[in-house]
Amino acid sequence: MTTWASRAARRTLHAFRTRVSRYQLQQPRLTKQALRNDATIAVAVRRHAEETGTPETAVWHQVEVYLDEIVPHFNILSYYKVGYNLAKILVNLLYKVSVDHQDEAALSRIPKRDVVVYLMNHRSNADYVVVAYVLAYGVHVSYAVGEWARAWPLEYVFKSFGSYFIRRRFREPLYHTVLERYVQLITGNGVTQGIFPEGGLTRDGRLRPPKLGLVDYLCRTVLDPAFDRDIWFVPVAINYDRVLEDRSLIRELLDPADRPGRLTQLSTVGSYMLGNTWRLLTGRLQRYGRVAVNFGTPLSLRAWLRDAPPDVLTWPRERRLPVLAELVEQLVARIGAIIPVTPVPLAAAALLSFGQSVIPRAALLERLDVFRDRLRDVNAKVVRGTLPIDDVWARAWRMLRLRRLVVAERDSFIVLPRGRPLLEYYANSIAHLLPVRAERLPFHKEHEREGDLPHLLPWTPRRSAGEESPTPPGTAGPG
Repeated sequence: MTTWASRAARRTLHAFRTRVSRYQLQQPRLTKQALRNDATIAVAVRRHAEETGTPETAVWHQVEVYLDEIVPHFNILSYYKVGYNLAKILVNLLYKVSVDHQDEAALSRIPKRDVVVYLMNHRSNADYVVVAYVLAYGVHVSYAVGEWARAWPLEYVFKSFGSYFIRRRFREPLYHTVLERYVQLITGNGVTQGIFPEGGLTRDGRLRPPKLGLVDYLCRTVLDPAFDRDIWFVPVAINYDRVLEDRSLIRELLDPADRPGRLTQLSTVGSYMLGNTWRLLTGRLQRYGRVAVNFGTPLSLRAWLRDAPPDVLTWPRERRLPVLAELVEQLVARIGAIIPVTPVPLAAAALLSFGQSVIPRAALLERLDVFRDRLRDVNAKVVRGTLPIDDVWARAWRMLRLRRLVVAERDSFIVLPRGRPLLEYYANSIAHLLPVRAERLPFHKEHEREGDLPHLLPWTPRRSAGEESPTPPGTAGPG
């Protein structure tokens, strides 16, 4: 850094009162050199060369490719002067932000020298931006980012923010050895990290089964005799009134082949940004409701290891992973317990609980009130839960009407057929918090049950060719 940049970086750190590991401030070439000299990687190179018949020089060249891909080039000014200010503008332009802590005292008791890892549920690619924005005053987070962001200029931007890239579903042992040693290197040097244990975005709104790879790498850092710190896993739960990619995620769920190409994704993002910019300039841009982030009670790795089988981290991988799965499942359960309940998921759950397309307003408000009481009984984090139920519905209704998922007719609301999958997607985010359905209320149009409407889970068969779907009286069809 130049002298001017160094002074500006120091002023920025003081202004944000943030914790940044000194290791992140060193040049990337030093990190790469440390990994080149790593004995474990050297053994993996020799093994790979023997197994594949590839010369060691060629294998080391492949290691260089992996290092260039994984190792970031963190820049304080890029993260805090550019990234933070862009995040502040975008997040507050699109959402109202809520932040809550399940046990703030426990978080404050984490020793400063220990390593903190934030484990988050993954609903949107905006999760990276939202959580980094929320945590900016206090700590810098180095994210594990998937291949989706390995495109210019996103790759350069994420690396300048200190994030490292991982190849999901790539099974080559040599690559995973390099990745593991990098994760353990930065963990051993106190770098705060953020990972998504689900391994990818949820397609149906529910929490996905966790992946164990990164957590396994992190945990095995304590096997290094020189590592005398503890690792604290902090559960983070995030939920939205509107997920930007929701329709695309549902299409992929119903047809995995319906995943748009890179150019299509870029053009969609470009048109979306241009459209919203035009709405902003013309004063027609509306917020997408609320995004809420909750921080749970941290879990100490060394405390967990005291109750785990002795020397579990030294066991062969296929033997230790089932034990580590118990740790990750415990953490995911903590995330699920503190999922924020924003107005749209609550309203979606209430609307779908009737199993009908037309719901009287009075019955819907009563069901919303019942569901909110049930959520309070299980200590769920209901955002603005003290508001009158009419106000909660009003906030949800604005978004449902804007997205044409539900329409109003006299004193009733009609769930449109094409809106049903999206409602299920949002209701699924809190389905685990509402295990018992409220008793169904009387319905004045019993014949309008629509068993042939599209559902995410379970899938219902399509009607046979030539058979017409009934159109509910009083509606103009699914459009």
